[in-house]
Order: sequence, then structure tokens, then C-alpha cells
Amino acid sequence: NGMTYVDVVFPAFLFILGMAIPLAVRRRLELGDSQWQLWIHVFLRSFSLVGLGLLLANASLVDPGLTGIPRGLWACLGLIGAILYWNVYPRQGGPQRLYRGLKYGGLCLLVLMFALFRRHASDGSVAWLDFRYWEILGLIGRAYLAACILYIPLRKKPWAPAALLAGLTLMSIASRLGWLPFLRHMPHAIWPFDSGELPSIVMAGIVCSTIFLESGIARTVRRKLIWGAGFTVLLVAAGAICTPLGISKNRATPTWCLYSAAIGTVLFMALYWIADVKGIKRWAAFMKPAGSNTLLTYLLPDLFYYSAGIAYLYLPAQLNAGWPGAVRSVVFTGLILAAAAVLTRWKVRLQL
Repeated sequence: NGMTYVDVVFPAFLFILGMAIPLAVRRRLELGDSQWQLWIHVFLRSFSLVGLGLLLANASLVDPGLTGIPRGLWACLGLIGAILYWNVYPRQGGPQRLYRGLKYGGLCLLVLMFALFRRHASDGSVAWLDFRYWEILGLIGRAYLAACILYIPLRKKPWAPAALLAGLTLMSIASRLGWLPFLRHMPHAIWPFDSGELPSIVMAGIVCSTIFLESGIARTVRRKLIWGAGFTVLLVAAGAICTPLGISKNRATPTWCLYSAAIGTVLFMALYWIADVKGIKRWAAFMKPAGSNTLLTYLLPDLFYYSAGIAYLYLPAQLNAGWPGAVRSVVFTGLILAAAAVLTRWKVRLQL
């Protein structure tokens, strides 16, 4: 029972996702997508994130004897297939046949890795994928789908995101109190809302996006900041009220959700003031590749570690803890950002 800054990383993904949803939906409709095309895109994106999540979550469970290939190689081939399939290739000019071959060759490689996957279950039997944990990408995909199902039909109502956030939070509280026990037994495949926890963080991001990036709510910078501050106060107050239910990321308690959303709002307000109002942006240039090519940047560490495992390259244990571990993490982050920048320059960019 407790919360540290590390516990804000995952909900920050969800909060940013929520901020992007209104922009992405409006953009696709402006480009001429019909409602049907919009929903196909939403479901395909969710399914893709879940697929990637299951790939990463099951990589450590591969049984080399049953699969015929080592764990690291299985994971690397699956990730390479994903990168080839979801890479953005030029639509005009260039060797289009080669691009199509790379794209659908990547899909075949990804499907083959899933088809080959085998593991030993807890009872000793041979089993396929473990669907109990979907990894961060799978959880994001599920929360994204849940938020879109709720938000898109009501997107023209300015009050809708706040009302939906309140409803999801109340559902989470009720479930935590044991009033909605059936929710914990609903299959994820047909019920992406869980007990309202993760979708509530996404919805909080949609509320923040509505305040700062939509013209109908607050038209001036001052009013945007006032609304943002008021929203933060409400989140913190609601989180404090729910404190008796616990503060835990692993249990996704309401207070963790509300405090994470409040922190996300405060951080965005600061970035909004610095970058959008004051126009000070150069300081963040080193993070631009990660921002514009997020999925690839997210997958690169896994690809690196599994590749290093295949080559039996391991760092000394002394670099895994304490100040040496902290320094190693900073250096590794810098290397990943640099690799993402180089690959982005080489036109390797993933988009679901």
C-alpha cells in the first residue's frame, strides 16, 4: 500500500492516450473517414496493441523444447515481424513491391511466431498463449477501446468526458467495496472496461484535452489554467476521500487512478505553459524521436535485451542496483533515444 513516482509511469501513458483521442478522432473525420471507418480503425488499433502486449507478456514463457527455438530468438523474430508490418512505408515512389513484401512478410513472421508458441502450464500440460496478463501495451489497447466506446458517441457534448470520468470512478469505487463482484469475472474479450480503473485515467486525459485543446470550454490561457487547476483540485480531493480503499498500482485502486490523473494534469499544465504559451521548445529536442515514433521507441529496449540474451551478453550484477544502476538507466535511456532518432531518420516509423 503506497505510491512512488515509478507508479506514475504507466498511468502517464494512459493519460497521454486520453489527451490524444479527441485530436485523433477529429483528424480522421476531417480527412473524410465515415463513422464505420473510424470504428474499424479503433478496433484494429486496439487489437494490434493487445497482440503486441501478448507477444511481450508471453516471451518469457516460451518453452524452447516445445517451440523449437530459444526464447530470445522467438521474441526477436516476433518483434522484427511487428516492426516490418507496422512500419510506415512511402505510399508513392520507391520499390513498392519491396515495401509490400516487407510489410506482409513481417505479418507472416509475426503470425508464425504465435503459431509456433508453446509453453508448459502450471499443471504440466502443454499450452498456448497465457491470456491472464496482457502487458502494458495490451492494457493500453483495452483501455483505449473502452474509452473510445464511451467517448465517440458523446464527443459533441462538452460535459460528457467529465460525466464519464465520474461514472467510471464510481464504478471502480463500487467494485472495490464489493458491490459489483460480477465485473471481476467478465471476460476481457467482451468487456474492456474492467472495473473502470484504467479507462478512468484515459477519460481524465480526455477531460484535460477538452479543457486545453478545445476552443469551446476555455478560450483564453488564463481560463484554461484556472479550469486545469480546478480539475486537479477535484481529482486530489476525490483521491483523498478514497484513501481508505488503499493506494496501489498493482490493485489499481481509485486513489492511485485519481492521483495519477492529477499529476498528469499538473505536468501537462507546466508543459503547456512552457512550450505552447512561452514557446520554449528546444530543451525537449532530444525527446522528439520518442514523441513522434513512440511505439518503436517502446519496443527497442525489449529488442535489445532479447538480442543481448541470444549473444549471451550480460552486464555485471553491480550495475543493476544503487547508484551504478541509476547511472546505467540514464545511459541506457540516452542510447535508446539516440537509436530511435537514427531509425526515425532512416524512415523506420511505426504506426498502428
